Amino acid sequence: MSYVDVFVGNFIVIDFELYDLWLKGLSVDECAVALQNRGVLQSTGARFDELISDTKDSFRLYASLEQLLKWPTKFGEQLVYQIDPETQKILIDKYYQFDAHVIREILGKKLSTRLRNNLDEVSEKTKVHLRSCCRQFDNVKRVFRQVEERPGSLEKNIMSCFCLTSDTLAKKYAAIVFMANHRFETCKKRLGHLTFEDFLYCAEHMITNWSYSAAECDNHEDMDVDLDRAFLQDLRDLKILTEKQHVDEHKLFVLNILKTSLKKKRHESLEENYKTTSKAIISIAYGLNHSKEVRNFFSDVIEEVIEPFMLSHWTVEEMKTFLSVYKDSGHRLSVFRSAPNLSVVWDRYMNTFIKCCLKMYHM
Repeated sequence: MSYVDVFVGNFIVIDFELYDLWLKGLSVDECAVALQNRGVLQSTGARFDELISDTKDSFRLYASLEQLLKWPTKFGEQLVYQIDPETQKILIDKYYQFDAHVIREILGKKLSTRLRNNLDEVSEKTKVHLRSCCRQFDNVKRVFRQVEERPGSLEKNIMSCFCLTSDTLAKKYAAIVFMANHRFETCKKRLGHLTFEDFLYCAEHMITNWSYSAAECDNHEDMDVDLDRAFLQDLRDLKILTEKQHVDEHKLFVLNILKTSLKKKRHESLEENYKTTSKAIISIAYGLNHSKEVRNFFSDVIEEVIEPFMLSHWTVEEMKTFLSVYKDSGHRLSVFRSAPNLSVVWDRYMNTFIKCCLKMYHM
């Protein structure tokens, strides 16, 4: 005699404890053991084989719902699954949640089939089940492809296309899409200490201040997945600040202001290395006109600006003080008085540059 499991349903009730375990990539047996360890059998009086059968039923349901979860707007069009709107929202938001350390391993790499086939390495490194890694990779790739060429706000497009109710989650995906679009280098050894949250923070400020979303941008209808081209062109004008007379003038202002707020040793170190540091900051600015320089932004900031200060054991607060004075004293330069627009470009660049620099300054 053979036995057949039959799954019959009407109005669907989701066991979110099971759903969370399914999202983590556990197998049926692993999930049942996890629930057993949580005392489910004792609290319900069920047998282990009944727990296995119930888990299989739930997993079959989640697998069936997955096609809708991949394209959430279809939830409202289908009549097969009777799920109330609030439950739908929770299902979708949970499905698109991700592990920061998994995304950190994906960040900066081409979202290719080859990368997906090598996710077992990511799974082993992060201790996240392979099925979960695959889901997270597929979600990122799907979101990227869906919104990369849509005009307007990345965050709003993502929330609309994938029915996300969490603007926090949508912002994270917007930052991931932005970084993937520009192919930022994140994998070099000198960047290994940076976390996903570090890159997320920097990307969010770039979107807010350097993309077409920026308040200073005249073309808000364009895609904020891209950097504002007019701003990038204006950054080329900052090259004038590398001319000797302007460097000397700027250096004098900075050193005079910092004489009382920096330790003598720090002040002497800054005086000795000022020209190299200033040239690096400004070179990174006008270099953003080239896609290769954009890709290397994080690496360049670490190598050319942050590492020299770290080698001299500057604290984050000391670094913050220097960068703030460096930015503010720039407005006192004669060249700024003769070119008012340069002042706007300078602030727009430096405000975000400083935030990124300090976020990446890990002692």
